[in-house]
Amino acid sequence: MNSNPRDLTQITLAVLFIGGLLLATFWVLKPFLSALLWATMIVVATWPLMLKLQAGLWNKRSLAVAVMSLSILLMLVLPLSMAIAAVVENSDKIVGWAKWLAESRVPPPPEWVATLPLIGDRLQTFWQSYVASGLEDIAPKLIPHAEGITKWFAAQAGDLSLLFMQFLLIVVISAILYVTGDEAAVWMRRFGSRLGGERGEGAVVLVGQAIRGVALGVVLTALLQAVAGGIGLAIAGIPMAVLLTALIFLLCIAQIGAGLVMFAAVGWLFWSGDTGWGIFLLIWSIVVTTMDNFIRPFLIKQGADLPIVLIFAGVIGGLLSFGLVGIFVGPVVLAVSYTLLDAWVKAGRQAS
Repeated sequence: MNSNPRDLTQITLAVLFIGGLLLATFWVLKPFLSALLWATMIVVATWPLMLKLQAGLWNKRSLAVAVMSLSILLMLVLPLSMAIAAVVENSDKIVGWAKWLAESRVPPPPEWVATLPLIGDRLQTFWQSYVASGLEDIAPKLIPHAEGITKWFAAQAGDLSLLFMQFLLIVVISAILYVTGDEAAVWMRRFGSRLGGERGEGAVVLVGQAIRGVALGVVLTALLQAVAGGIGLAIAGIPMAVLLTALIFLLCIAQIGAGLVMFAAVGWLFWSGDTGWGIFLLIWSIVVTTMDNFIRPFLIKQGADLPIVLIFAGVIGGLLSFGLVGIFVGPVVLAVSYTLLDAWVKAGRQAS
């Protein structure tokens, strides 16, 4: 017989105790989980930058943490909170614009449209098809989407004062993680090693790479598109260019793209009779809406050498499932799952 028997009751109670302890821990940390996730993603994505900054500040971690925390507040948290607040506060206007656009008559295409290389004939045919019928055919589809998008952002934002406090909490947690990041990284690698050996430790490294890839490829690209689009809107004299810039940023984060706002502004200029500015903004809009096709894949590859489709699916699925923080959580989950599955398949080939 076994000299040290472990009966079923003992094992069951031990598992229940550990499970209850984990559940209680989750319950206590639940109010801080969203901020903790955001702060972790930000710190992991910007850790190499923080180390370079520390080296340039006489190797003083405290100075580097102070600069990084202020930078997060001014460059990421504050613009994002202002963008969400602007969209939520002007949600009625956005829906009104969608209704106005859907009920408007489309002006006939200018003569120069047909002379455009490659796309001239198709663009003129497409344009004339809506001149004949207006936008009545797409109005029932356009208005519900506009209402749904604004309601979704409102639901994500909730009370704006609580949102701002949440962002301040993100900055505070980020500062703490910058200070203790070295020890946390070592602990996470050991934890991964305990779970899965070398593959587990590799999965932890992959998480960091995936986060950096998404931060660079998705967030930075969206910011560049929003800035470029906002400059074009301001130059062309579009009303409320700041609000539309915020909307472009959020739409690019959500992988919808800048075209929804930019081409609507182009149509408004042509409808108003400003053909010259309409042509300018049309060319500018084509540049803004296509720049992500070149910038985003390049930046994503700098962080993690993963399939682009996997990153996009993770961003969209994570956004729909977890909200704004899902743009990081989704790709990380898919990246780790894909890599572990791929390593398991390759190990089976080598064994055979």
